[in-house]
Amino acid sequence: MKGFPQAGAPSAGPEESSLLAQLSPAVKAAVHWIPDGGALRVLEGGHGPTVLLLHGRGGAASTWFAYLTALARTHRVLAVDLPGFGMSSSGGGTVHSAEEGVRFFTDPVEALLEQLAPGPVSVVGHSLGGLVGLELALRTRVPVERLVLLDAMGLGPDMTRKARAFFRAGPERLARSLGPWAWARMMPPAPTPLGQRLGALEYELMSIPGGRDEAAHAFDKLVPLTGPVFHRQEKLTQVTAPVLLIWGEREEVLPVSLAEEALRRFPNARLVRMDAAHSPHHERPERVLPELKSFLETPRDAEKP
Repeated sequence: MKGFPQAGAPSAGPEESSLLAQLSPAVKAAVHWIPDGGALRVLEGGHGPTVLLLHGRGGAASTWFAYLTALARTHRVLAVDLPGFGMSSSGGGTVHSAEEGVRFFTDPVEALLEQLAPGPVSVVGHSLGGLVGLELALRTRVPVERLVLLDAMGLGPDMTRKARAFFRAGPERLARSLGPWAWARMMPPAPTPLGQRLGALEYELMSIPGGRDEAAHAFDKLVPLTGPVFHRQEKLTQVTAPVLLIWGEREEVLPVSLAEEALRRFPNARLVRMDAAHSPHHERPERVLPELKSFLETPRDAEKP
């Protein structure tokens, strides 16, 4: 099998290990092998309709820790480390184009769902994870019955120049070279106990020795330094599942205008704007979790036609 576990493979650091211990036994971690796709780590808990949680660039399934046990009371929750991030391996092979970059992140997740949850499934994705969720809904190999997009990539061609420069500089390289104090000054966490803990976890994930070169290269194909970023704007009308868009009003990566245009294109969508930046689910969990639970638990026939 490819890539994981193996000599030198990443392992959970102290911040993440502490969180996983708190989540256990309600939520447990497992590694699943994907043919030609390496291995994906999954945090799983609960019973009922399946909800898939997908993090953004450089994160891991554990960044959803504030949501896992709450959602697991009524759902089967699968939080996945995207290929090449967290404790998941890369499937291998060089990425030459944006389309190959999308497949790099989506193919293994789709194969995992075909193994563990062939459908129907609700998908919640943030940023890069939102692009993967959108792609799953468009492919339809695994039936996506609901889609939640939090400040998601893939909805249109725009991304701020500041964000492009940050991603091209390499967040992982910056974290390792700056150290925790300077990183926290550059990327200040929310001034709450949850925010402080998330900040420590995100720094730990970003600074894993060895970096995330394959995943970073695939991401760079999606986000060029200039010109349009990869998107599926022209295909949004094909998404038949209900969509909940959650966007930060102070977003500095993906402008809220992307969500507004997507709202016009999706056949069945609702937009919730809130006082947050790029990660409303981390910054405002007290707002996001009720919206999320209500959307996931509303009967399908009660949704807007």
